Amino acid sequence: MLFITPQIDYITSRLSLEMSKIDIARRRYFITGVVQGVGFRPFIYTLATRLGLTGWVQNTSAGVTIEIEGTPETIEQFQHLLSHEAPPLAHIESITTEQLAPNGFTQFEIHASHADPDAYQPISADISICEDCLRELHDPEDRRYRYPFINCTNCGPRFTIIKDIPYDRPQTTMAPFEMCPDCAREYHDPLDRRFHAQPVACPICGPNVWLVTIQDGQAVNTELTGEQAIARTNDLLKQGKVVAVKGLGGFHLACDATNENAVANLRHRKGRVDKPFALMMADITTIEHYCQVSTEERTLLTSRQRPIVLLWEKKEAQPRIAASVAPHQHTLGVMLPYTPLHYLLFPEPGSVPLVMTSGNYSEEPIATDNDEAIHRLTPLADAFLLNNRDIHMRTDDSVVRIVQDCELPIRRSRGYAPYPVHLPFPVRNILAVGGELKNTFCLTREQHAFLSHHIGDMENFETLQSFESGITHFERLFRVRPEVLAYDEHPNYMATRYASERAENEGLAAIGVQHHHAHIAACMVENGCSNESPVIGVAFDGTGYGSDGAIWGGEFLISDYEGFERAAHLDYIALPGGDAGTRKPARIALAHLLNAGIPLDDQWAPLSALSATEQEIVKRQIETGLNSPPTSSMGRLFDAVSSITGVRQEVNYEGQAAIELEALADPAESGVYHFEIQSEATWPYIIDTATLIRSVCDDVRSGIHPAVISARFHHGVANMICEVCRRIRMAYNLNQVALSGGVFQNITLLSQTLRLLEQADFEVYYHNLVPPNDGGLALGQAVVAQFQTTH
Repeated sequence: MLFITPQIDYITSRLSLEMSKIDIARRRYFITGVVQGVGFRPFIYTLATRLGLTGWVQNTSAGVTIEIEGTPETIEQFQHLLSHEAPPLAHIESITTEQLAPNGFTQFEIHASHADPDAYQPISADISICEDCLRELHDPEDRRYRYPFINCTNCGPRFTIIKDIPYDRPQTTMAPFEMCPDCAREYHDPLDRRFHAQPVACPICGPNVWLVTIQDGQAVNTELTGEQAIARTNDLLKQGKVVAVKGLGGFHLACDATNENAVANLRHRKGRVDKPFALMMADITTIEHYCQVSTEERTLLTSRQRPIVLLWEKKEAQPRIAASVAPHQHTLGVMLPYTPLHYLLFPEPGSVPLVMTSGNYSEEPIATDNDEAIHRLTPLADAFLLNNRDIHMRTDDSVVRIVQDCELPIRRSRGYAPYPVHLPFPVRNILAVGGELKNTFCLTREQHAFLSHHIGDMENFETLQSFESGITHFERLFRVRPEVLAYDEHPNYMATRYASERAENEGLAAIGVQHHHAHIAACMVENGCSNESPVIGVAFDGTGYGSDGAIWGGEFLISDYEGFERAAHLDYIALPGGDAGTRKPARIALAHLLNAGIPLDDQWAPLSALSATEQEIVKRQIETGLNSPPTSSMGRLFDAVSSITGVRQEVNYEGQAAIELEALADPAESGVYHFEIQSEATWPYIIDTATLIRSVCDDVRSGIHPAVISARFHHGVANMICEVCRRIRMAYNLNQVALSGGVFQNITLLSQTLRLLEQADFEVYYHNLVPPNDGGLALGQAVVAQFQTTH
């Protein structure tokens, strides 16, 4: 008996140990998506310790890896909460799990990041200041009171300061700022809101602001810093001065939006004749004072992306917004402050709105560097509010409209880029270089399409440099070595030349993609379309190089990703002067008047805008075809109607004539102009514009108000789209319609077209993720190149 008890104790302890092993499980998770720089590791740490789990979490170049140990029931609870309680800025794309043998972890830890040279992951866009930081900004008891660079894990700069991944402070432009003990304590505390917030800083250890004024054309340091510099900036804005403010992704030029002289002065200096300026307003109450704001628009304005939202202006609001902010428009482009510095530029709630336009001369890239800004912007600004937090990647403000309660991107940049478009199928490593106007590029890898921030119009060397540096940065960030280059078929586009030269130098495949095919492919892929059945693609824009060498732009395509057939298009009309002619709608109108057989006399507004000599030159160009290429462009038809109606004879920014024509449209008018569509015996259908032009001219002769003519024209285009789609459906048994191209930025036309097509039982796709204009072109190019190189 003396020997039995120890034996029983030994057996009991062994059984207990074996039972404990049975009750303990270990699981490894690998998570992809936007899971770095968004508070994901502290979330995991807090969740695991709350549930009594042990193990570790680690950032890698590809995502986040987690190992946990605990009871199977607790691990299941962890996995459920992992998806349902993730931080607001996190976006989980996939969770891979693996069962492992228990390891005997005794606590939960956060391991140092692990870099993998071949791995990649999506990166968070820049995020507007969160409510917690905003409260601290205005709290006199907080150590970051009125500090213009306050941020935490849930807000602040991301994309604009990242140099490489993993997203850790040494890989950002915050690397030169050594944290003070207080900031370091917050940074290393997993339970703190600023745990591993890479831009974390305070007035003691972080970036600062200072003011420089311009005197006799020279920059003079005022010696004012911090609070004093901001206070003096506010005084200058009240005095009607123009101040260049270094922001999140570049410089803004700011002035009092209610001061007509200040706004007109900024226009003159910037060389921006009519194109609307963006506004920043102190709070949503102020925006609602000046603009009509729907529930969806309010949600968008206050979202963490904080884009510029195009809103209908209330003309009776006081003090009035200066007329020169948005000439000939009924809408204003408005955004809320999105950085702590912006909030400090509005001394109190309801402060006067500020013009907040990009810091550049028209058509140049936005300035980002202090010295560069002073060199380039001194003729434009009276003062500079500078700071010493470097911007690694310039990023313009995003612009969005609301249509049918959904977002319609006009410019996709800050707050959105470089978050990828998730593709419905895997793709090769492809670089698509986009078009000439509103350029963006796109890199693809696996099922991600990384569409770049807004680059701009490729009209000068500076923009080309920005384009090339952006591509280099994306290729490094997302570990993409392109196998294929995709480009627009227009031979003279700067981006096309870049692709051709690079493909030749590096021995890469290069795929030319027809412009309107790329538009439709972009719309299809963002809506998750497969390639099983083609769609009816309606691609309406101003200019696109056609397969026959003509300038297309009023196209109905039977399209899938691999190819297209041209099913219908507007009849060809001469474009006198070619690309240069697009700056004079009066010339285009004259071509349409001649085509429609309208007797020419001085009653027509376009003829009054052209000298007798210029009229003869245009007629001769049309007769001989000299520098007068044929075009089927819907954008040019808008120009012609705008001109004939007397709205706009010459433009100083792209799309101006059409934009001002839309602004006039009378919502109470129900009349419709008609297009002639050639009979089904011909293919493709030719849509004759002459009948419509004659109807417009009849109404002009009769003294019908331009607002009525504009409405009838918009109704006519929408009806024509629906009718042509009906005919194509009958011929091809297709019921899906994709709408793309810059003309569909026009929400008057888009809304009417959607209504008619849906009433006719079509399934309709349009843009909610990328712009319908050329800002979305690169996405379509990449997908087309994928199918043309693998099928």
